[in-house]
Amino acid sequence: MRVYGSKISYFTGKLEAYLRYKEIPYEFVPMSALRQREVRTRVGVMQMPVVELPDGRWMTDTTPMIEWLESEHPEAPVVPSDPIMAFASRLLEDYADEWLWRPALHYRWSYPGDAALLSRRIVDELMGEIPLPGFAKRLVIRLRQRRYYVRGDGVTSATRAHVEETYLRTLDRLEAVLALRPFLLGGAPSLADFGFFASMFRHFGLDPTPAAIMMDRAPGVYAWLARMWNARGSAIAGAIETGIPSEWTPLLRQVGEVYLPYLASNGAAWKRGRREFDFVTKGVQYRLPTSRYRVWCLEKLRAAFESSPESAQPEIRTLLERHAAWDPLWETEGIRSGYDEAGRAPFGAESIPVFGG
Repeated sequence: MRVYGSKISYFTGKLEAYLRYKEIPYEFVPMSALRQREVRTRVGVMQMPVVELPDGRWMTDTTPMIEWLESEHPEAPVVPSDPIMAFASRLLEDYADEWLWRPALHYRWSYPGDAALLSRRIVDELMGEIPLPGFAKRLVIRLRQRRYYVRGDGVTSATRAHVEETYLRTLDRLEAVLALRPFLLGGAPSLADFGFFASMFRHFGLDPTPAAIMMDRAPGVYAWLARMWNARGSAIAGAIETGIPSEWTPLLRQVGEVYLPYLASNGAAWKRGRREFDFVTKGVQYRLPTSRYRVWCLEKLRAAFESSPESAQPEIRTLLERHAAWDPLWETEGIRSGYDEAGRAPFGAESIPVFGG
């Protein structure tokens, strides 16, 4: 297996940690400019990470990749066997993948020192073949990232404090959970761990400004990053817990009160054919791009509930209602992303996500 990506990539780090934990051999290949062209030819877009299997097939998007790999390598499962915990872990992974993306990109590209360091790392790792001066390549990277992933994703002077508060509050909530257990849902890593690991490892735990905050404010989270990177399924003696720990209440409420309403608003904008939409949370108004991929995320969460055993659905609904998450999960009716309707992910779809990975 060959993993094409970057050593500072959000989702490449997530997939690498999963493969290391499952003890699935792989070769890491930097996504150079030449390889980007090959990847675009093979899968239709340049996205990280991309996986080339030994049989010649190519995969994209970490969430369906992990789902497929779990079926191929069932030992040391990361999806809980308990259906309530399984749904909760999928919900938490989706929140971590998609809602923490904004603060992760903001800290990397809004702070000049972080942006200077990370643009240099990107150029050194991935752009050596491009015949331009280094300073020019670094400048292009910084300008592009700020345009598309900071200002273009709703980070303005009016929203910046709320974006940073999202990171700070997430640190506090994870710190409380990890004070009582080695991993987020018990004695072994779960899907939720790998979801949060994506931003916490390669962005918040690596970039100078958020890493300094993490080390001071949440040292237990910083230690968990090393524990996750070093975890191996064959050596883990613990297990994922049964029953949602009470320490998860603040984070699940964040999912219910902020993230799922965002998915609902995004879905409504997609249904109306809007390229942008206004989203108000905690008194803060964002102007955000409509994301087809996140319509698909909402569809997948609904499908995860509907495919849960009927005997477990009342308890899952109670859990969601307790955290204000049931109504926003279903309030936007009649939406269809049209993404991967043939169910081919992770082996290709009609359109590749702008966000997600």
